[in-house]
Amino acid sequence: MGTTGSVCGVFLQFVQLFPFGSNQSLFAVALSRFKGDSDGLMGDASSKTLVLGAGLVGRAMAMDLAADPGRVVTVVDVDAARLEGCGGVDGLHPLQADCSDQRVLAALCAGHDLVLGALPSRFGLQTLQTVIDAGRPFCDISFMPQDARVHHERALAKGVVAVVDCGVAPGMSNLLAGKAARLLDPCRSIIIRVGGLPKQRDEVWDYKAPFSPYDVIEEYLRPARLVRDGAIVIREALSEPVLVEFDGVGTLEAFNTDGLRTLADTLDVPDMTEQTLRWPGHREKALLLRETGLLDETPVEIDGVQVVPRSLTCAKLFECWAYQPGEADFTVMRVEAEGDLDGTPTTLRWDLYDEYDAETGFLSMARTTGFPATIMARCIESGLVDRPGVHPPECLVDQPGLLDHLFAELKRRGVSYSFTQVEC
Repeated sequence: MGTTGSVCGVFLQFVQLFPFGSNQSLFAVALSRFKGDSDGLMGDASSKTLVLGAGLVGRAMAMDLAADPGRVVTVVDVDAARLEGCGGVDGLHPLQADCSDQRVLAALCAGHDLVLGALPSRFGLQTLQTVIDAGRPFCDISFMPQDARVHHERALAKGVVAVVDCGVAPGMSNLLAGKAARLLDPCRSIIIRVGGLPKQRDEVWDYKAPFSPYDVIEEYLRPARLVRDGAIVIREALSEPVLVEFDGVGTLEAFNTDGLRTLADTLDVPDMTEQTLRWPGHREKALLLRETGLLDETPVEIDGVQVVPRSLTCAKLFECWAYQPGEADFTVMRVEAEGDLDGTPTTLRWDLYDEYDAETGFLSMARTTGFPATIMARCIESGLVDRPGVHPPECLVDQPGLLDHLFAELKRRGVSYSFTQVEC
């Protein structure tokens, strides 16, 4: 994976190196927290690493990678304001550029050895193709609407390893579902429930977004694929709500979203469901936005101006849903599977509960989503994950030691999963 900087010079007019900001003390704390043993799987820590997107998740990913001695990390975003939170650390370089321009992205890839994606979902597929064409290994968290596996053959031809949907859910949820399907014989059902929420409820939305409101809205619009009696069925997003109790949290509302994704056809499990968790009451407000057309993408004319309702709504929601500095969130996920273990009906359950880290300033959803991707990227560098192609996480669960390594590295970063096994 050699590098060449010659191509980058062609497009220097598109990018502007962003000056370091004033967050040095906060980032120093984060760096000290992330440094340490990594089971000998650090990858090539001297490599030049490119992180696409400097939102809350992208910044956490860039900081985690910058903790590797000798690694040079470039974090790129079109928005200068987001890059202000990425300066002041040796080895971490903010760069202002438009990664939706595929010529610019190709040039950036040419100057780096490893690429991680944290861009909005609408850029996911084209970004994947460009990184593969550049011959660079890729680990991505975007919630792209398309099936990333359409580029599997392209990746094979280029000898590129690309792991997609590698966050918390999709991501860790895929690996745990895949593990359950391997342990249980047969595995009769899997249900995944996950959500990231503000600890302090408000009287309006009962929600804050640690990533693009566009992608949150996408969860509320995209038809949900579930598996029932061995067949894929389609349900509306936000459908089939149910109240669920979680220790230490209380009552949350779960509803269908399209989080199964590749699991719907990679696992031979007759019943599978993925649901999003929210504080009770939020779903009805999201449903009202959808049913009144405020999430439509067909332009409407208002006072002689063509306006896309969804764009306007997302712009306003960004203001309402933005976390303020120091505002705490939490992430909760439960992956539960039922089947037979050595002939005995058994339930396997993995639980995650994680909170905002006040010491580093990283939101829980940024940590639980971003760290699986950075750990997986190092696994690609080290050769633990070395099969060329486009891989959803569950297709890697047979890789010896991979899941245990992910658990260990996440725990080292303060993100812990608990496991329960109960005979039915």
